[in-house]
Amino acid sequence: MELQSLRERLKLRVASELDLTRDMEDAEIARLIDRCILEETKNQYVPLKEKVGLRVELFNSLRRLDVLTELLENEAVTEIMVNGKSDIFVEQAGMISRYEKGFASEERLETVIQHIVGDCNRRINAASPIVDARLMDGSRVCIVTRPISLGGPVITIRRFPKQRIDMDALIAMGSVDAGVAEVLRILVQAGYNIFISGGTGSGKTTLLNALSDFVPKEARIITIEDSAELQIKGVQNLVRLEARTANLEGENEITIRDLIKASLRLRPDRIIVGEVRDAAAIDMLAAMGTGHDGSLSTGHANSAKDMLIRLETMVLMGMEIPLSAVRRQIAAAVDIVIHVSRLRDKSRKIIEICEVNGMEHGEIRLNTLFEFQETGTKKGKVQGLLRKVNDLIHMEKLQSSGLLDVFEEAVCGLPGV
Repeated sequence: MELQSLRERLKLRVASELDLTRDMEDAEIARLIDRCILEETKNQYVPLKEKVGLRVELFNSLRRLDVLTELLENEAVTEIMVNGKSDIFVEQAGMISRYEKGFASEERLETVIQHIVGDCNRRINAASPIVDARLMDGSRVCIVTRPISLGGPVITIRRFPKQRIDMDALIAMGSVDAGVAEVLRILVQAGYNIFISGGTGSGKTTLLNALSDFVPKEARIITIEDSAELQIKGVQNLVRLEARTANLEGENEITIRDLIKASLRLRPDRIIVGEVRDAAAIDMLAAMGTGHDGSLSTGHANSAKDMLIRLETMVLMGMEIPLSAVRRQIAAAVDIVIHVSRLRDKSRKIIEICEVNGMEHGEIRLNTLFEFQETGTKKGKVQGLLRKVNDLIHMEKLQSSGLLDVFEEAVCGLPGV
């Protein structure tokens, strides 16, 4: 109780002594905080650890993202959820817990929100209360404010590891088997169009980043995202495009659809779309089906089959054409669907790899290549293996790229059902 009282006194004193007539330097603010702490604690004993904590907290509240700064500096935190000024929850090691601190007021929380969206040239207000943004470290941010959010501003921050997760790391984590990873490498190099499906937090973007490492380095790659978070490495001929929201007058919006259309005029070898979630699926499928082989994208779905159904729905959102025509376009454009899932032990794994095998009786046919089979649990961790179910039917791209023999050697000896 005494520490809380001290904290409140310090906040009021520091705020009253700030020189609001000019922009104070960080070092100057830090000196002011140190002096206030020393003077406020001269007649009471406060452990050094508590003083240091107060110093950091006060500085963050004035100069950075307030209480979020401590969480963002904690690499163990993978997700931050702010439900109004007082309720903050964090995810660590797959477990969600409540954070003991909160914002001093809703006004302070709104100031932090404006700082976040301003840094990435976005805007948020009562007329446009939902925004996707990113932090300087690449963390993904979704913000919803009043009047949509009745309990006050809501922020969800998805953290990404500072050390980029590549395919070797995914293998070490047990997300995919080494043999299957080699098969995926060959399919990407050969130019198969691949969709990654999965639920929220299942690891779609992480896998997309890992697969992008297999794109030939001489290729010209164009990435398209709502909020830039892909980390394409080792490619010199790389173009990164990011969508833009409308201005205060509701004008100058640049959508994913606009970017995909523009990318086709930029002479791409491969197009990578961070996530397809609306009528942009029309343009993505058109790109995949008109000579831009080896394109990659992700989408929310509960299974590989469900991903194709969602693609149908998204296309129909943007144009009125017969469902049979939509399905033929999907079957012609998409070659492989990889489904990732977050299991009950919070691990993320590839659980299904399917080949799109044309149409039959008006339905898109799926040929399951690999399927995750659970074998039990060990120390609370789900055990299992991606087992080969069927052979790849369409070998044309492997043949034209000269990788057929390498592919057949890679799949030979992989465990089957």
